Amino acid sequence: MADLRLTTPDAFPAFPFKPYDIQLDLMRHVYASIEGGKVAITESPTGTGKTLSLLCASLTWLKDEQERAKKGKLTLNTDNTDAPDWVVAQTIERRRRELEAAELEYASRLAAARKREAHLRRLTRGHIRKRPRLMVDDHDSDPAIRQNDDEDDAYLPEADESNDSECNLSPAVLALMQKLQRPATTQDDEKEPTCTKIYYASRTHSQLAQVLHELEKLRIKLNVAVPTVEQPPLPITSSHKRPAVDAEESDDTSEGCGPRAVSLGSRKQLCINEQLRGRAGDLDEACRQLLGEKGKKRCPHLPTLEEETKMLDLRDQILAVPKDIEDLFVAGQAADTCPYFGSRRAIPQAQLILLPYNLLLQRTAREALGIDLSGQVVIIDEAHNLISTLLSLSTTRLPLRTLSNARHQLSIYLSRFRNRLSTIHALHLKRLMNLLDALHQYAEEWRDAHSKHEAGKPRPPDVEVMTSAELLQRLGRKTEGVNLLEVERYLRESKIARKISGYSVKTLEKAAGQDTVKLAKLARLASTTPPLHAVESFISALSASSDDGRVTFAVVENQVEIKYQHLNPATYFQEVVEAARAVVLAGGTMSPIEDVVNQLFTSLPAERLSTFSCGHIIPASNLQTLVLKKGPRGGELQFKYQQRNDENLMAELGQILLNFTNVIPGGMVIFVPSYAFLHMVTKQWQTSGLWEKLNAKKKVFSEPQQSNEVEAVLRDYSSAIQASARDPGGKKGGALLFAVVGAKLSEGLNFADDLARAVIIIGLPFANLGSPELRERMNYVVRLEQRRLSANPAGSAGSRNAKDAGTELYENMCMNAVNQSIGRAIRHRGDWAALILVDGRYASGRIRKKLPKWIESGTTVAESFGQAMKELGQFYRENKAAVAHS
Repeated sequence: MADLRLTTPDAFPAFPFKPYDIQLDLMRHVYASIEGGKVAITESPTGTGKTLSLLCASLTWLKDEQERAKKGKLTLNTDNTDAPDWVVAQTIERRRRELEAAELEYASRLAAARKREAHLRRLTRGHIRKRPRLMVDDHDSDPAIRQNDDEDDAYLPEADESNDSECNLSPAVLALMQKLQRPATTQDDEKEPTCTKIYYASRTHSQLAQVLHELEKLRIKLNVAVPTVEQPPLPITSSHKRPAVDAEESDDTSEGCGPRAVSLGSRKQLCINEQLRGRAGDLDEACRQLLGEKGKKRCPHLPTLEEETKMLDLRDQILAVPKDIEDLFVAGQAADTCPYFGSRRAIPQAQLILLPYNLLLQRTAREALGIDLSGQVVIIDEAHNLISTLLSLSTTRLPLRTLSNARHQLSIYLSRFRNRLSTIHALHLKRLMNLLDALHQYAEEWRDAHSKHEAGKPRPPDVEVMTSAELLQRLGRKTEGVNLLEVERYLRESKIARKISGYSVKTLEKAAGQDTVKLAKLARLASTTPPLHAVESFISALSASSDDGRVTFAVVENQVEIKYQHLNPATYFQEVVEAARAVVLAGGTMSPIEDVVNQLFTSLPAERLSTFSCGHIIPASNLQTLVLKKGPRGGELQFKYQQRNDENLMAELGQILLNFTNVIPGGMVIFVPSYAFLHMVTKQWQTSGLWEKLNAKKKVFSEPQQSNEVEAVLRDYSSAIQASARDPGGKKGGALLFAVVGAKLSEGLNFADDLARAVIIIGLPFANLGSPELRERMNYVVRLEQRRLSANPAGSAGSRNAKDAGTELYENMCMNAVNQSIGRAIRHRGDWAALILVDGRYASGRIRKKLPKWIESGTTVAESFGQAMKELGQFYRENKAAVAHS
């Protein structure tokens, strides 16, 4: 098969424009990495067409891979045969016709699906959609009727419902009977075709919608097309939303059509059951409850097995035209079929799957969706978030209140069913009850010890960190002999948590009688996630724990919270890396790349890892990067935490910004280390009158702490800049926006052109060293480095000591946040801006080398404030002159 190895192309005809050299280099690197089965870390600054380049390279490889696979099928078992050449030729020709017929048949199905979808959209215009039949809701029915309801058997564990122990039939006969009793499946269900896929993950659905927008630009034909069917008129859509059918209808399909793509989302985003969406509580849990119902209680939008063709029709409509989450929702409404399950059914036949991080990175989510990464290509965009996302997904919280509810529900359940449970179920639930009792008792004792403070004795800390083994040891004799793995597996496989929660709610409803307030609370409780699910997650984390994890007891808002924190982000990502053919991590600012390698890929063979970092497409004259070491009075500028109350230093910072407003046109975005810092300088400058002076030069805005206020602030900020541009002789020359590093405005926003002619970073936003979680992570990387040095003492001669690993992690976390904030400016080839780092510590080589290379290489360290003003003045004069002459 050596002759079938794909050669990296010199050109990419699918790219819609003449690519820049850095775009071509990126596409070649991604293509070669996929073909070579590598893990690639790529850094391409925002504004360089990164997403388009990733799509073009990966889909070009996929097209070439399809041709390779087809060639392999055609020539299978023909090389080592003694048959005459004409027989071999006929065999190959027959196989070619069979493959083409299969491709054409599938393309015809998708073409018909496009036609059906367009027809359904036309039908939904101009008339009110028929309201679905209402489901019978147990929680809304008359409590008096519910009181007489004797269906307790439904709450018994699954294995107890069938009375298998009293059956004299052998297991083989029982299995055969179950198979024969199962409803007949469709041909599509029995023979679900699959194909090589590209899984494209990003942080948010809005980012994934942008990926689909870029996909429309590509000139690539992966699939056979049939003659275009006549399309009915498009439905009326809002001006800002791309119609899902537009892309396909405007495309010339004479030579083929684009990739079969599907977007994956959560129930919350895709549920079309209005009755369910209108309920308070956990929609996921409410949906899962309906899955087990029959008849009128079943969700009206989920077809039964007898109506399977409705789901298959929706699946084909999803694959026929690429759709984002909003399009999927509309398509599901038009077809009156659940788009959440429809999109899941489309996965096997999809070639491009768009999904948020959590659905890709969590094994439970992949298993629930039926995602198999074996031999597939994984692209993770905006991968600068990957490490923090992995750590967040592996963190499990169990508030004491939730633990108490779980314990109470299990107690109610056991009091009713103790004598009706089989031996094995009774044993597992008794062990679970012992574990919950011990954990609850220890949590209460810990709370009491920390709330009762005796005079003259040191107050115990509000946070305590321990290993899983230490926690189990402290729980005492009740947990001796309890195998956490068995308890976790029992909860997961038996799915008994929902039955326990359901029965306890039913019992409490009976006790509530006609009390409407209590019944309303219980109705909300019934539609929330069962408390035992949180317990199950915590036990699962404990059972998988090693030296990589820590348990934390803390007081959060006057309540005890037990938390499991995983310290190693590589643990669960390793599953993705080992299964996939190739993994591409891409981001606008992945620097420092060494940090990504050290945290995620220490066990990966060096030959499987590749890195790529390119410059920006802008000319060097469009960017001015300055490190400001001194203020106007000549004082050293270092905004350390201990100096934040230094009024003289803060007054000098205000004077620096006031001077900058005299030379910087348009918008200035100023990032400060924290909200506390922002509130402090705001108060001081308002008292001193400096805030008023700043506002006289440029209208001043501040990032709000409430997410729902961000859009209004951004809109007003943009309007102020546009107003000053229309009135160049006016009093104010643009606007000034204070933002916080790592908060809402530091990522995913586009401050192009006049919105940010300067991005200014105040200080270094180091995390709080007092945080127990941070200290544990730093200690963890120190322990790892000690092991590495012990294992290879010869190779560590002259290298850093183990303590340096903790410092490196601390600095890298800080610089990752700085690099994201810097990336808000310079969004396209013609953009220009200054990046000003206000803190003398940025001048050190250790810190500067952690900046992206395209920024670090042109950085000027200003030894005096006068030099900085001179450099800035010249930069803005030259660029304004260039704009005037263009």
